[in-house]
Amino acid sequence: MTTTYTSYTLITNDLARSIERVAQEPQVERETEYYLSRIGEIKSIDDFMADDRIYNYAMKAFGLEDMTYAKAFMRKALTEGVDNDDAFAKQLSDSKYTAFVEAFNFARHGGAATVFGRAQQDVVDKYLRQTLEEEVGEDNTGVRLALYFERSAADITSAYGILADEAIYQVVRTALGIPDEFAGSDVDKQADFLESKIDIEDFQDPDKVTRSLQRFTAMWEIDNPSYGSFDTSLMLSSSTGFGISEDLMLAINTLKLGGR
Repeated sequence: MTTTYTSYTLITNDLARSIERVAQEPQVERETEYYLSRIGEIKSIDDFMADDRIYNYAMKAFGLEDMTYAKAFMRKALTEGVDNDDAFAKQLSDSKYTAFVEAFNFARHGGAATVFGRAQQDVVDKYLRQTLEEEVGEDNTGVRLALYFERSAADITSAYGILADEAIYQVVRTALGIPDEFAGSDVDKQADFLESKIDIEDFQDPDKVTRSLQRFTAMWEIDNPSYGSFDTSLMLSSSTGFGISEDLMLAINTLKLGGR
C-alpha cells in the first residue's frame, strides 16, 4: 500500500500531468469550457452572481465552495473591494477572500473586471488544482492536506495566519505532535506557543517546506493507520475547502442571505 508521502511525491513530481488528467474529466472539462466561454461577458456583480455555474466555479477555484450559499456575504466583499484597509474582505482572517475579490475586482475595474487573466485562465488553473486536491483527498486526507500546505504555506506570514487556516494548522499540529485539544485553548497562547516552535520564514523556503511535509506525512500515518479515512473534524472548522469556521458563521448570520 502506497504511503502518504509517496502518494504526495508522485503527484507533485509530475504535477502538470496530474492537472491535465483532472482537466480531461468530462464534468470538469464541461464546466471549464462554460466558464471560459462566459466569464468575459460578465460585467457586474449582479451578472456574476446570477450565473450559478460561473459563480460556483469561481468559488471552488479559491477554496470557498462551502460558502457558495452565502451570497450576501460574498456580495459585501465584492462590493467593498480591497483597495481600502477597512474593506470587508480585508477584515476576514482568511486571505482567500481578499484573493477572490482581487481576481473579480468589480469595485476597481467595473465592467472590465473579467477581461484580465486573473479572472480567466488563472481561475481555471486554481479550479483544476483544487479539484485535484479534493479527488486525492477521497482516498487519503493526508495527501490532500500535504498538497494544500505545499501550495499555501508561502502565504502564511504569522502564527495567527496558521491559526486562521485550519488545514494549515492541522498540518502543523500533526507535524509537531500537538494534540487537537490544544486548538481549543486561548488563541494568544496558541500563537505564542507556535512562535516558540516555528520560524515562520521557513514557510517561504521550499526545501524546509518539503522537510516539514516529510515529518507531517510520517506523523499522519502514525495517527491514522487506516489513512484512507477522512478527518471529519475538518468539515466543521474551516473555510479552506475543508469546512466553515465559526467566526465566518457569525458574520454570515448578520447578513441577509440571498445576495441582496
